[in-house]
Amino acid sequence: MRKLNRAAAGLVATVAAMATSTTMLAAPSEAAPAASGNKSLAKVLAADGTKFDKKWGDFDITEAAVLAVLKAKPDSPVALLTKGRQRATAFIPTDRAFRRLVGDLTGSRPATERATFKAVATLGVDTIETVLLYHVVPGRTLGSKKVVASAGKDVKTAAGVTFKVVVKRGQVILVDQDRNDRDARAIPKLLDINKGNKQIGHGINQVLRPADL
Repeated sequence: MRKLNRAAAGLVATVAAMATSTTMLAAPSEAAPAASGNKSLAKVLAADGTKFDKKWGDFDITEAAVLAVLKAKPDSPVALLTKGRQRATAFIPTDRAFRRLVGDLTGSRPATERATFKAVATLGVDTIETVLLYHVVPGRTLGSKKVVASAGKDVKTAAGVTFKVVVKRGQVILVDQDRNDRDARAIPKLLDINKGNKQIGHGINQVLRPADL
C-alpha cells in the first residue's frame, strides 16, 4: 500500500496546480437539447441496491465511492450526481476498472469488490473526490454521438482539468493526464446510461487519472 499512499499524497496538489496553470477549453453551450428527464445518475447507480457483488462489470465501487465522499463532505461537488435537474455527463468506471487501478498502484489485484473498495478508500476522501470529479462533465448532456463528435477536443471536467476524446478504429478512447498507463475506453454495451434525462453516463474500462500516478 506504500505506493498507493504516495500516489494519494501528491494527487490533489498536482491537480490543483494543473487547474491553475493549464489553459483549458470551456465546454460550449448546447441549444435546446432533447433530454429533459430529471432522474439522477445516483439513482441509476443505486437501482440494484447499495451492496458489493461478484459482477465486475457494473458500478458498485463507483457508487460506494460517491457515498463515502458525500458522507464525509455533504457539500462536495460530487453531490451534482444526485441532482437530476442539473445537467451532467459521467464517464463511469466499472468495478473491474477500479480493480485494475489498485493493481497498478500496489502490484496486487484484490479478489473481491469489497477488498477493492477498501484499497481505494486508503487513498483518502479528498483524493477519491478529485478522481470522481475528473469523470464528470458538468452542465452538459453528452450522449454517445456527441462524445464521438467531440473527438480531438479537450473536455473540461468538474475537477478543473481536462481529458481528450480520441476515436480510433471505431473505439472511443479517453486520454487522461497520466501518460504512463493505458487510456480508458468506452464500453459499447454500457453507453447512454440514463438516456432521455439531463444526466447521462457511459461505462469505461479504466479509471481516469487526473495526474501522473
